[in-house]
Amino acid sequence: MKVSTYKSNTFILEIFAVLLAVLFLAPFYLVLTNSVKTLKEILLDAASFPQLFHWSNYSDVWKVIDFPQAFMNSLQITAFSVVFIVLFSSMAAYQIVRRPSKFNSFVFLLLISAMIIPFQSLMLQLVRVTSLLELRGELYGIVACYLGFGMPLSVFLFHGFIKTVPLELEEAARVDGSNPYGVFFRIVFPLLMPIMVTVVILNTLWIWNDYLLPVLIIGGNKDLTTLPLAVTKFFGQYTKKWDLALAGLIMAITPILLFFLILQKYIVEGVTAGSVKG
Repeated sequence: MKVSTYKSNTFILEIFAVLLAVLFLAPFYLVLTNSVKTLKEILLDAASFPQLFHWSNYSDVWKVIDFPQAFMNSLQITAFSVVFIVLFSSMAAYQIVRRPSKFNSFVFLLLISAMIIPFQSLMLQLVRVTSLLELRGELYGIVACYLGFGMPLSVFLFHGFIKTVPLELEEAARVDGSNPYGVFFRIVFPLLMPIMVTVVILNTLWIWNDYLLPVLIIGGNKDLTTLPLAVTKFFGQYTKKWDLALAGLIMAITPILLFFLILQKYIVEGVTAGSVKG
């Protein structure tokens, strides 16, 4: 009797899981199918399967938005930002954990508090400050902003993981004559690899797909136009080129989607490892 009850419950759960999967995959179907349609076909029936695949949409997008340049801009901004976030947040978390003091506790509390502040409430002040410091329209300006906004969560993740690193390893390194920098970069930093991969993935997904911050900081500098900014060229005040916009969207998300699928298992592993010890 229990077996039949179990099977029926399992069947209901499987049906529910399939329906949920279809619900979440529906937007991907719409984007993929409409990216190879003409604008007329999209407007007539966006849900239908394309009668003829118009792969020319992708070649047109490649030329219109100068895809190689936009791709390299996104890659450059993302790479520099993530490298600096990982480096500075890991060092800050290590200092907070290994050098407990009221000041370090206050800094940690300040960083954690920054996580709950909505970005929209800082937009006007951010534009004013970056303008005064001449950071707008510059590569180092957008990287500095991403570093500031990416530090709180990254420090929080590193903070939890560093507590799991045995203190005896650092003491042994000091006995062997290593200075504080040697202890961190030779002993501690390599051990942070699981949570480091998590921090890299989370920040890469955020920075690569971000639209609002580049709009505010990069502005009209066409030499630094990222992929999210480039795709907006197909959305005008009176016309929207959905055929090219959806093809551009596929081209923009494909690299980061592959990156996520390859490294997704490390997200759960890293966060779980960092929460073992309080």
